[in-house]
Amino acid sequence: MTPAESVARLRLARAEGIGPQTFYRLLARHGTAEAALRALAEAPDLRVTVGDAAAAAREHDRVLSMGGVWVHHGSDPYPPLLALLDDAPPVLAVIGDPTLLTARQVAIVGARNASAGGRRIAEDLAEALAEQEVTITSGLARGVDAAAHEGALRRGATVAVLPGGLDVAYPPENRDLQDRIAEGGALVAEAPLGTAPLARHFPKRNRIVAGLSLGVVVVEAALRSGTLITARLAAEAGREIYAVPGSPLDPRCQGSNDLLRQGAHLCENAADVLDTLPATPHALPLFRAPRETSRTPARAPVPAPASEPGEAATTLLDLIGPTPLPVDEVLRRCHLSPSEARATLLDLELEGLIQSLPGNRVVRSGA
Repeated sequence: MTPAESVARLRLARAEGIGPQTFYRLLARHGTAEAALRALAEAPDLRVTVGDAAAAAREHDRVLSMGGVWVHHGSDPYPPLLALLDDAPPVLAVIGDPTLLTARQVAIVGARNASAGGRRIAEDLAEALAEQEVTITSGLARGVDAAAHEGALRRGATVAVLPGGLDVAYPPENRDLQDRIAEGGALVAEAPLGTAPLARHFPKRNRIVAGLSLGVVVVEAALRSGTLITARLAAEAGREIYAVPGSPLDPRCQGSNDLLRQGAHLCENAADVLDTLPATPHALPLFRAPRETSRTPARAPVPAPASEPGEAATTLLDLIGPTPLPVDEVLRRCHLSPSEARATLLDLELEGLIQSLPGNRVVRSGA
């Protein structure tokens, strides 16, 4: 891929109004991001705002000057497991060893306010798995995430997925840990440089953690937590779910204990993971046919898709109210394809417009 096309893909991915699925449709229709951007410029009626080319080039060059690389979907070393997601990030910025993204990975996630015992379990489990050449993936948050990264660095490698930009320490007290991961593992970010790690960014980060991993281990998680979003996304992608049992008196363990009731693997040590960790995601091919990106560029601008993301979101928001509604009922009543409906539901959750509840239900936020 030429540097110009790499910058164009970054610019297209950053465009307001273009999500991952629209990005891939544009690339399939036009063959290159440069051609897609030219087509968008000729279709001002489309609700898309493309950023400045010079700004994209500056961000592109700055990551390279930091010792990082850009990893594009469809090009090595983009992780094949992550590529299985319908909303896989089109481009990632990576500092460290980008080949770790294609390694055999297990995510260890849990509460930020983890107990001392929970942090010890996460650290010891990560160390034992890393010793068996399993790369440990997590989100670099305080608590369980940080403990998992620390344990992995003792014996092997770890991947940290950031909710903000690569140049932002998250959280500030983990700056030293983040620097050590850059040297002995890999830092991964989807967000632009300088992006502050806000709450609305965490679900996007969580989907990458889930998508990179063959299995997700939950150490401690409350009933309403971002950790359970990670576990749910992983389960929907056919990944194995593990949970460390905790005291029923500790609210930090109610969500992880509930995962066990729902059928998650009980996890007390590394053997519990290694004995059941598959070589590929459950019921999914490891290497799905790649999205087509080599068609002859079309001469006409891109027409509006039959179902624009805004239209699909409006349809679903009209159905979802203050009363919790089963997702299956939403799918039956929305007249969208199941894949489009589920992708749009995730977008709405990422934007904070709806919330997922136990029992595979959804409700309007603030209800």
